[in-house]
Amino acid sequence: QVQLAESGGGAVQAGDSLTLSCAASGRTFSVYTMGWFRQAPGKEREFVVYISGSGGFTYYANSVKGRFTISRDNAKNMVYLQMNSLKPEDTAVYYCAASRVITVAPVRYESWGQGTQVTVSS
Repeated sequence: QVQLAESGGGAVQAGDSLTLSCAASGRTFSVYTMGWFRQAPGKEREFVVYISGSGGFTYYANSVKGRFTISRDNAKNMVYLQMNSLKPEDTAVYYCAASRVITVAPVRYESWGQGTQVTVSS
């Protein structure tokens, strides 16, 4: 398994941008599909986006398509989530996660970070 640690969360205004980072430990980072999930208070954890191990394939939730961009740097064991045009409904704790398969299902992700809070005010 890999160990994951997110950073970059904060409080912003609607329409602002924010970039989240996820640092991974381990020598086999490139074999993992990396996903971002989020969980708002009182709601279930929801899928946001994933990127394949090579970085060649990405898949976004409809709610963030066109506003968020995922990327990864396998040489640095890093994954990034660029979030533009943020909305109050994007407010949540954001988690990065690692899976050995390409999937949107949280249960298939074997490693999770501790989460980073993103708060968007109107």
